[in-house]
Amino acid sequence: MQSWRITPLSAPQRDVQASLAGVIGAVGDSGFERSALASVNGALQAASWSVYRVWRDRAPVLHLSSSHGVRDTTRDCFQVYRDGLYQRDRTFDAARNASAHGEALMFRLRARDFPNRDHREAIYQRHGVSERLSIVAPQDDHSVLAVNLYHHDHQGSFTEGELANFEQLAQGLLVTVRRHIELTEVALPKRPDLAALQLALQRHCPALPARELDVCARLLQGLSYDGIAADLGLSVATVKTYRRRAFERMGLHFKSELFAAFVGRG
Repeated sequence: MQSWRITPLSAPQRDVQASLAGVIGAVGDSGFERSALASVNGALQAASWSVYRVWRDRAPVLHLSSSHGVRDTTRDCFQVYRDGLYQRDRTFDAARNASAHGEALMFRLRARDFPNRDHREAIYQRHGVSERLSIVAPQDDHSVLAVNLYHHDHQGSFTEGELANFEQLAQGLLVTVRRHIELTEVALPKRPDLAALQLALQRHCPALPARELDVCARLLQGLSYDGIAADLGLSVATVKTYRRRAFERMGLHFKSELFAAFVGRG
């Protein structure tokens, strides 16, 4: 029988292992987002975190978020992001390209480096967030799942030690968070069938021209104007023109009225 000595772990390694063990131990719990973040803080200091999924052509989905030692404004921040900022967020483009074969990617982004000033001011500066560490990975539904840890202004920059710990922690954190989501959330709803939506629109308003029908059906699928433009090979301005004309024909003023009239009818 072969035997060997156990090599003692360094203090940083023990911190990372203890943090990951705490996150794993909280999987499936109703307070997972708070317990997991508290555990992460054993390896690196993060005042808040968020886990969300982003697509190129539809609104993002927040799976969980929480704060540690500061007032929790994570959901307020995400609502601002979802209300339109996500459409101009290019911070995940490199991750999408690098993750073409399914691998995860880590990156660090300081608030001052955000290319979109509205994004930087509305979320980072307004809520005193200075930095983001992320590990992201592509999903089967063509989205990117992002696990984000944030430093706030009072914490300064992430130290070299914290960055090293994040590198050791990130992959296990991603896998564990994904497992928690699988265990606790129902599957994301599939998009409504395009043909069924078009048929419902035609029945309601037979005078709708083909392009106006195409645009409205895709709005009902949850696509953004950018997504519709890319899907139909049109400019965003043209998509909005077709939407306006269609709404006039149907006597609608707001997108919410369109959803109220047609979602679930297909």
